[in-house]
Amino acid sequence: MDEYQFSSAEANPQVTKMFGTAQSSKAQFLDKARQAREERRELKERERAAIQIQALIRRFLCRCWLQREIRREVEDFFEINESASSKRSALSIFKISRKLLFVFTIKEDKERFEKLCRCILSSMDVENEPKVWYVSLALSKDLTLLWIKQIKDILWFCCEFLKQLKPDILQDSKLVNLHLTMLVTFTDTSTWKILRGKGETLRPAMNHICANIMGHLNQKGFYSVLQILLTNGLARSRPSLSKGTLTAVFSLALRPVIAAQFSDNLLRSLLIHIMSVPAIVTHLATLTPERLSVLESHDLFRKFILFLSREAQCRDVCVCLEGSHTLCLLGNLIYLGSLNDKVLEDETAHFVSVLIHMLSYCQKYVSQKKSNLTHWHPVLGWFSQTVDYGLNESMPLLTKQLQHLWGVHLIRILFSDVLSKKLVETQDPTYPSGQTASPQNSLPMKNLFKRAFQKSASVRNILKPVGGKRVDSAEVQKVCSICVLYQTTLTTLTQIRLQILTGLTYLDDLLPKLWAFICELGPQGGLKLFLECLNNDTEESKRLLAMLMLFCDCSRHLITILDEIEVYEEQISFKLEELVTISSFLNSFVFKMIWDGIVENAKGDTLELFHSVHGWLMILYERDCRRRFAPEDHWLRKDLKPSVLFQELDKDKKRAQLLLQYIPHVIPHKNRVLLFRNMVTKEKEKLGLVETSSASPHVTHITIRRSRMLEDGYEQLRPLTQNLMKGVIRVKFVNDLGVDEAGIDQDGVFKEFLEEIIKKVFDPALNLFKTTSGDERLYPSPTSYIHENYLQLFEFVGKMLGKAVYEGIVVDVPFASFFLSQLLGHRHSSFYSSVDELPSLDSEFYKNLTSIKRYDGDISDLGLTLSYDEDVMGQLVCHELIPGGKTIPVTNENKISYIHLMAHFRMHTQIKSQTAALISGFRSIIKPEWIRMFSAPELQRLISGDNAEIDLEDLKKHTVYYGGFHGSHRVIIWLWDILANDFSPEERAMFLKFVTSCSRPPLLGFAYLKPPFSIRCVEVSDDQDTGDTLGSVLRGFFTIRKKEPGGRLPTSSTCFNLLKLPNYSKKSILREKLRYAISMNTGFELS
Repeated sequence: MDEYQFSSAEANPQVTKMFGTAQSSKAQFLDKARQAREERRELKERERAAIQIQALIRRFLCRCWLQREIRREVEDFFEINESASSKRSALSIFKISRKLLFVFTIKEDKERFEKLCRCILSSMDVENEPKVWYVSLALSKDLTLLWIKQIKDILWFCCEFLKQLKPDILQDSKLVNLHLTMLVTFTDTSTWKILRGKGETLRPAMNHICANIMGHLNQKGFYSVLQILLTNGLARSRPSLSKGTLTAVFSLALRPVIAAQFSDNLLRSLLIHIMSVPAIVTHLATLTPERLSVLESHDLFRKFILFLSREAQCRDVCVCLEGSHTLCLLGNLIYLGSLNDKVLEDETAHFVSVLIHMLSYCQKYVSQKKSNLTHWHPVLGWFSQTVDYGLNESMPLLTKQLQHLWGVHLIRILFSDVLSKKLVETQDPTYPSGQTASPQNSLPMKNLFKRAFQKSASVRNILKPVGGKRVDSAEVQKVCSICVLYQTTLTTLTQIRLQILTGLTYLDDLLPKLWAFICELGPQGGLKLFLECLNNDTEESKRLLAMLMLFCDCSRHLITILDEIEVYEEQISFKLEELVTISSFLNSFVFKMIWDGIVENAKGDTLELFHSVHGWLMILYERDCRRRFAPEDHWLRKDLKPSVLFQELDKDKKRAQLLLQYIPHVIPHKNRVLLFRNMVTKEKEKLGLVETSSASPHVTHITIRRSRMLEDGYEQLRPLTQNLMKGVIRVKFVNDLGVDEAGIDQDGVFKEFLEEIIKKVFDPALNLFKTTSGDERLYPSPTSYIHENYLQLFEFVGKMLGKAVYEGIVVDVPFASFFLSQLLGHRHSSFYSSVDELPSLDSEFYKNLTSIKRYDGDISDLGLTLSYDEDVMGQLVCHELIPGGKTIPVTNENKISYIHLMAHFRMHTQIKSQTAALISGFRSIIKPEWIRMFSAPELQRLISGDNAEIDLEDLKKHTVYYGGFHGSHRVIIWLWDILANDFSPEERAMFLKFVTSCSRPPLLGFAYLKPPFSIRCVEVSDDQDTGDTLGSVLRGFFTIRKKEPGGRLPTSSTCFNLLKLPNYSKKSILREKLRYAISMNTGFELS
């Protein structure tokens, strides 16, 4: 077919042309018809649109004209109203109001609306003209419903304006008063003149209308409007609401609640919107106290507490408010409670329960650290809900409200059961046993001990666990709840934690009475009960543990802020014997928690409890280390065998590691020193520093000129790596002529070198170190910066000291206690207090600072500032304790801060870089975890040996004899007899120093003295001595003398711990020569 068409077209082109023309003209025709159709449709659409636009414009113009006309009519009405002497009727006001409301917009009709409000209010003030009173229309049968609708609309527009107005702007504050007056006038019938006299019968109906109006406003969000207004006016450092304004707002807030007879729904709105405004109760008490009496007359505080005591309702309120505003509500409730003693006493249980719920809700969002999801809150710290920063200005007022919770007034009410307890007292004017008035802590002040003697005149019996009180009794449950409340407060209000603890410790008798209460719990009292609670996950157990935790947190805070006189002489709050009992309880409790495996898996509340109890325990332990109050061996656990602990440590048992980490003091000191030496030995083996059959350790050789010992030692040892410093170092001494000295160093020469270096660097004359006033103990000199490279020198000193401890070489370097604490890293501990350590630096300075604390008058009279003036090499230098400190006076408010800042400056800031450098060097040799198991005095013993009396039997047992001497030799027998019976303890210490260069014995006894203590028989003077020969040994053994050695003195080689003793013929000669030698210190020659 296709072929046919193709061929016929080819055959007859004329036909093809004719058909093609016809087809194209048809298509064109159809296209034109379609275009014409579309054009007609578009035309109709345009016509219709034009008509619609015209209609809209006509309507708009008509509406604009009508609005203009109405507004003009309204303005004319008000102008005539203002100029006319006679008042307009209520009906005319009603009609003009209808017209204004018909066209009303907030933006355009603000002024007209103000005039309308003033017109309505002025109509209400007219005397004896019922037709003028705007409210009279409510009595008209035809207009009642229309009037009610109109007044509802007008009042809501008043609310809309109140939301936008700023009370701190003068013009706005006038408008606020206008709109509030409208609301006050038409939500209560008390000012309506129409109800006077005969109209009194109408009051119930009118009250019903008012209730209807208030119901409408509530539905629209009336309380939200009042909340915005109150927040704008009060959430600032100085409130911008006047007394009248605040009275009006609060009256309006109460009306719906009172009208609804305190229904749950309206109580909820009042709590959420009004009682959560920051510090509103404080502002009411300040500006309009009569409003608070209205609250009291309606018993609203009790109603609030009972409403919130239902958990679901309390949670609902908290969820609506979120964290910041929940805290504001909490502050207002606490302040209300402090003003309503009777209600608080009646409803203590409910009040405590409500506060716990609200704090717990806030606590859910309190975070430990900053993150992308947290916000900073000035009371709660990092907070994982959004924080309303607009409330920040009112935070000081909120904090003041919260402070009532830990103020004396509320504590007396809440803890009444505990505080009413009588502590048995006996008349005794003397100090209780264990209490001593230490002369070093006595201040030359007239009335210093007045309080101490007043207290000690009536000494109570010491509180000890007795048991006998059932834990399920109502009294115990109540006290537990209160403790839970304060514990929750501490963990929630993280930024004011110290304020809370200070408040809780203000009453001297609260903590001892709480301890007495704890002592009475359970059948035996105390420990057993609380250990059982740890294994029970019941609510009752948690509450009991919260009581213990609160007691520990508060007591720890108290002892931290008390100075030595207050703890030891005045014995504020606790008697010293009670501290012994408490510390014994805490020691056992912490030990059981660790040893029974509770701490290993502890988390949450259990872990917090552990840290709390452990914190209180360590504060007491460190106090006892500084100045004893506990008996000997008080801190040891008799049921813990050191061998068992060491076995468990070898097996990496977690409980043994935790014990060593938290309470190493339960292990005898000698065993801890053994453990330390074992740790060092293990590391030496690991680093290949111990001689074995297959390998010898690497030896570092150094050559030292005696005249430049410190400089040569510094230059040659400072570049050594950490491992080389820990390894074997051999020293060769060279004299001033460059000739090697005789003697082969088998650790002995290095020991002498180390002792000499340490003696030089710690010499106060060098000014690297200073001595404390009084007991002359060493600490880094604040002016040591005059030395070139002084920080590298301190690091070198740290390495040398660390090397001495590492090798077990005791050096006689007495450090100040505060510096030893820094060496142990205690300064970074939360238990550390600079003030407590200050006496070890300067006891006189400490007394002066504590006298500032006790100063009864106005401290600002003394003219002190937050700065410290110091004489530095003849120039007076002023150090600011805080930025700008020299311009900030010391007042009664900041004097405690001043004391702490001053102590911190003297002991840390002044020598911060020197201490850091020395510690860095020391820790490069001695790992911090090795010495963490020692207290400051114990670390001193580790460095300088035992301060116990020399055990001669132990020394005799571990003495090695040379040159013919032996244990039964008569000279040796005389020597031991003289040391035992003729020498005083001081002379024995001098003898030990003469031979070993240290007056104290090694901590673990003379078995650990390296090299061992040796005595050698000598025939000639040291410069002729060539060592032992067969002849000299035989002569010494058989006591054959070449000649009488009576003219020669004993000598020593301290590097070898060697006593060189001539073969004296008489005991008296030996005694005389030895006494003279040790007093003149003629040792230190080198064999």
